[in-house]
Amino acid sequence: MAYDLNWELRLGFLVHDVSRLRRSVVDRTLKPLGVTRSQWWVLAFLSRADGMSQVALAEELDLGKVALGGLIDRLEKTGFVSRRHDAEDRRVKRVFLTKKSHTLINEIRASVSVTERVILDDIEDPDLKATVRALRKMKENLLKMLAEAGEEIDASDAA
Repeated sequence: MAYDLNWELRLGFLVHDVSRLRRSVVDRTLKPLGVTRSQWWVLAFLSRADGMSQVALAEELDLGKVALGGLIDRLEKTGFVSRRHDAEDRRVKRVFLTKKSHTLINEIRASVSVTERVILDDIEDPDLKATVRALRKMKENLLKMLAEAGEEIDASDAA
């Protein structure tokens, strides 16, 4: 493909706009469940790695420790998470999902699944597969660029 800066800029804006609009639609979908974007991101990360330390969770979410602490306080008050001291290092606090949060996570997944189907409506399977391949390759290229620049890469980004 011939180099065209305008096309590249449009692609960047399009990827950004789709991401922003998707977040807005998913936020609207989850509002009846009484969960904010920040809360469902914490729950989503913990659903993949329950018992993470607060420090590791803050790094994964790209949040400051104080901001995450307040968020976990609110989730703890609503009964969705619990904090416990690490068995080997009492200075470390680990965050665990509760039974109540597992129910909410299942509701979140069901709601988001319905929303995702609507978002992807009328996109043919070959087009969707080609889009996923292209986005994965872009991500791979971006991670390679960051690695070559000596920047640390978050493990969740590389996955």
